[in-house]
Amino acid sequence: MYDPMAQTIKLDHIHYPAIMPILNQWQDYLISERRASKHTYSAYMRDVSKFLSFLCEYKGVATDKKILENLKPSDFRSYLAARRRDGLTPASMARSFSAVRSFYKYLRRMNILENDAIDAVSSPKLKRRMPRPISEDDAKRSINIVGDFAVPAVHNWVALRDIAVLTLLYGCGLRIAEALALDFGDLDKGDVMIVKGKRNKERIVPLLTAVTDAIDNYVRACPIAIEKGDALFIGVRGKRLNARNIQLAMKKVRIALGLPSTATPHALRHSFATHLLTAGGDLRTIQELLGHADLSTTQHYTDVDTAYLMDVYNNAHPSAKK
Repeated sequence: MYDPMAQTIKLDHIHYPAIMPILNQWQDYLISERRASKHTYSAYMRDVSKFLSFLCEYKGVATDKKILENLKPSDFRSYLAARRRDGLTPASMARSFSAVRSFYKYLRRMNILENDAIDAVSSPKLKRRMPRPISEDDAKRSINIVGDFAVPAVHNWVALRDIAVLTLLYGCGLRIAEALALDFGDLDKGDVMIVKGKRNKERIVPLLTAVTDAIDNYVRACPIAIEKGDALFIGVRGKRLNARNIQLAMKKVRIALGLPSTATPHALRHSFATHLLTAGGDLRTIQELLGHADLSTTQHYTDVDTAYLMDVYNNAHPSAKK
């Protein structure tokens, strides 16, 4: 069992010794049942640890089950106010409180204790961040020149690899983590592939010929034998490719083409959705392709689509330049 927060918990446990057995059970639940990523696990343990430590100082006694069970909405709001005083942004506060909510949901589910007061407290409101796509021309140009920045000593196959990854992001709308998690053989299902997204949710994504061609070119050129079940995209040492490699490659492309800082690998996913919508794609289909659990997330692209069309108009239509 990985335990990146073990040291923090040992340092803080004086504030909540009676809660430690419950925390240990929750850790096991996050890893074995929820299958949380290391990043999610670490963030949840860190945030709940801070919450329990806050309660100790706030109440003046070590935190125990009775305290957790009897907290009022005003107590939870006091915690949020304390986090605000610590300098947390609304987004960080919302994430921190989400971890506390998750902890309470676990306590309720396991019949350890129940406190509905937390349901009466709203998370900090966040300013909706609009997806930032890049134009069709810039997306194509990015893919075409990314190979120019590959390591000279291994230029050919690494160049083809980076081209294949970006083609996959733009051609299929994958998250970079989803693309780099693919194994050799995952694309052997004809003109579709099964992608495992967030929370291990699977979805079917159509494969364009341009995508399969780019991947075939990379695999043929790769000097390291890739067997079925191995990582599809690998680094020069033969290990599964790290997202940082593609992010750095895209940064060089961005500088070379004079693109904004928002032109990241993830922007290619946004561009995939925006350009589909512009071409007449319906929201439900785009929702399925992107793997969004909620249609409201996909609906953000309707605003992006309007902004994108206005940008095209303002840059291209003769009347707009007068």
